[in-house]
Amino acid sequence: MRILYLVHDLADSAVARRVTMLQRGGASVVLAGFHRTESPPGSVAGVLPIALGRTHDARMANRAAQVMTASARAGRLARAVGAVDAVLARNLEMLSLGAAVRGKLPRAVPLSYEVLDIHRLLLDRSVKGRALREVERRLAANVSAVITSSPAFVRQYFEPLSGVRAPVHLVENKVPGWAAPPPSPRLADGPPWRIGLFGALRDRRSVDLLKQLAATLDGLAEIVVRGRPSAAIFDDLAAELAAAPNVAFEGAYRNPDDLAAIYADVHFVWAIDYYEADANSEWLLPNRLYEGGLYGAVPIARQGTEIARFLADRDYGLVLGADPAEALADRLRTLDGEAYRAEAAKVARVPTGDFVADDGDCAALVALITGAMPRVELAA
Repeated sequence: MRILYLVHDLADSAVARRVTMLQRGGASVVLAGFHRTESPPGSVAGVLPIALGRTHDARMANRAAQVMTASARAGRLARAVGAVDAVLARNLEMLSLGAAVRGKLPRAVPLSYEVLDIHRLLLDRSVKGRALREVERRLAANVSAVITSSPAFVRQYFEPLSGVRAPVHLVENKVPGWAAPPPSPRLADGPPWRIGLFGALRDRRSVDLLKQLAATLDGLAEIVVRGRPSAAIFDDLAAELAAAPNVAFEGAYRNPDDLAAIYADVHFVWAIDYYEADANSEWLLPNRLYEGGLYGAVPIARQGTEIARFLADRDYGLVLGADPAEALADRLRTLDGEAYRAEAAKVARVPTGDFVADDGDCAALVALITGAMPRVELAA
């Protein structure tokens, strides 16, 4: 099977994760999309991408213009791609391009819509929000399947608000391809207690809370930040954190190559998000939840979120209340090695399958994307 995967940001580590999952499921992947870095990556999970141009975070007009330009050249992209068995479009902007490219392919193939967060404009109850949901509904009229990563997205958006009528399938952000975590020595028990904030860095409030925590505890806690900062949120995160006591910014990392090492270097993983409070932040199940669980880091979450529900169902993790920084500071002041080892043991008891997408999961995803619609030849 050969799948065309259209993405909004080629450098997003979650894109490499999905490509890996499709490959392990038996598919050959053709990857095309935009990039937000100065230049596109040379390869993504071993795939040479087709770069469609540069876009910028939090600049919707720029991104819309780029997608319109690419859609106008859909025939050219379809010829470059060649024969495929299915198209997978990541996020609404790429669904627009996916529909255009699919119409230029030599035969009809299934088109699937991947939704890993819900843009705040889609949740707007005003005329603007209703108009955008109507655009989504029309673009999704011929979609075979919707793929989303959290049951809360189904409960909070697709069932009550969205006009999309295609079947919605849950595919969690699990780590693809490992039967068990590779062995690596874990960090010795603290203090200092090391807390990791890893991944796409776009949550100003979490960074500020962690800086405050590190300063308040004066050496009892150390914060390690790794990932790619959003230029729309942070002017210079590296310089900002260099001036913060007991906080280290260690830059980008390779996913999945560096996962075992970076999670083994912390006691806790920060699984709290405020980037889109009262919406995505309450509903998402982020990559770091699964990565941290696989590699033994204890997650820190806040009450009332889908992450907290996930942890409660499995009886592990620290779930904090309305003021998580203060609650966490109180907890760390009294934490000793024995209490931490008890928390880590709870993580270790969770079945690996809750964190890892095995080859069966990968094959099921490929079957969903490629087999949801019978092959029908397009009319001349």
